[in-house]
This record gives sequence, structure tokens and C-alpha cells, in this order.
Amino acid sequence: MNDVADWLSETRPISRKNAAEAVFDDIRSAIISGQLAVGIRLPSEAQLAERYGVSRPIVREALRSLQTLGLTQTRTGSGTYVVTAKTSPELNYGGYSARDLFEARPFIEVPAASWAALRRTERQLAGLLELCDKMEIEEEPHLWVQLDSQFHCLIAESSENALFAKIVSDAREAISLQSEMVNLMAGRRAASNIEHRRIVEAIKAGSGQEAREAMEAHLGQVKQAVTTIIGEDRPQQA
Repeated sequence: MNDVADWLSETRPISRKNAAEAVFDDIRSAIISGQLAVGIRLPSEAQLAERYGVSRPIVREALRSLQTLGLTQTRTGSGTYVVTAKTSPELNYGGYSARDLFEARPFIEVPAASWAALRRTERQLAGLLELCDKMEIEEEPHLWVQLDSQFHCLIAESSENALFAKIVSDAREAISLQSEMVNLMAGRRAASNIEHRRIVEAIKAGSGQEAREAMEAHLGQVKQAVTTIIGEDRPQQA
């Protein structure tokens, strides 16, 4: 058997909890160690699902994050290939770079949170509290990311500023891809849940300053996680 077949033959069933993280970490480790060499085509989603004893959507989620990191590339009609064993210093999330998000989000989502504390409706507040409740019990990474995306969009909508709402909505896919990668690699779901709750409690209390500070702290932690992942603990400042 070739190297890929040898690797694939080592069945490695994993527990359902945090399944995508485990699949992602195992394939990433195999790429970085050279067990899955640059240039090879990864096994199919069905083969990987069988190896790990998980569903194909779980495998697909892990493969998306590997591609976001720049380790693999999916070619339509051909499959997913290993393109490098080193994480790209310039991550790209569906048209936006990590730098784009770092530089723009604080100028959009921080004031949006502040205005939301002053302008939100009872319906919007109830929606934010419900999203917090759901995120705190959700263990499936992809479903959690969907809730996270809804959370940030709803805060922007609650600011009652159409431009903030549109910008966050337009960047929704990029923000989701970043969130998915951070939570697969840095395990930040629990910390994010706490940070989200603080933002919403400030919005509930009608404190624009506290909401601003809570959102700023949350985005700062996300930024730190991403820069650590790509090996840039000291990102450039404007």
C-alpha cells in the first residue's frame, strides 16, 4: 500500500463530542509531520468518515478549516490535495483576509454593541438572550458557529444602524469561517460563551459603555487566538 492507504487503514474512531475538532487535529498533525505529504490527494469524505466513525458533514467541516489554514486545496471534480505543511501567515476567509477582519470589526461591531444597548427592542434582546442560551449548551461545532453568526448579526441589527447591519451581514460568511477555525484549533467556545453573555448583559442593562468594552474584549480575544494559530503573536498595529 502507498503512504495514504497505510494512513487510511489505521482506523481511528473518535467520540461524538468535539468530533470535528478531533478529525481536524488528526489530519493536520499528519500533514505537518509529513505522514500525509505535500502533493497527495486526501481520501474521499466517505473514506475519512469511515476511518473516524463520524458523518460526512463532520469531515467536511474539518476539511474546510484545513483549507482556511492554507494546508489543503479542494479542486472541483478532483478532490482535496495537501499543498503545504506550513500554516499560511495570510489567512483568507471567502474574500476577506484575517487582517481585513482584525482592522474592520472593532470599528463596526464595538460601536454597534454600544448603540444596541441604547436602541434594542425587547424582541431583539429576547433573541440575543435565547442565542446565548443555545450556544451555552450546543456541542456540535458547526451548529455553534451558525448561532455565533446569528448573534453578531443580531447585535448589528439591534444597533438600528442600517450600515452596521449591512456590513456585518455582508461579512457573515468570513466571520463564520474565522469562528469555525478558531473554535476547532483554539477551543474557544466556552470562553466565547462567557464573553457573549457579558455583551448581552450590558445591552440588557442599557449600558453603552459596558457593551462597548465587552465587545472590544471579545474581539481582542478572537484576534489573539488567530494570531497565535498563524504564529504571529505580535500582529502589526496601525
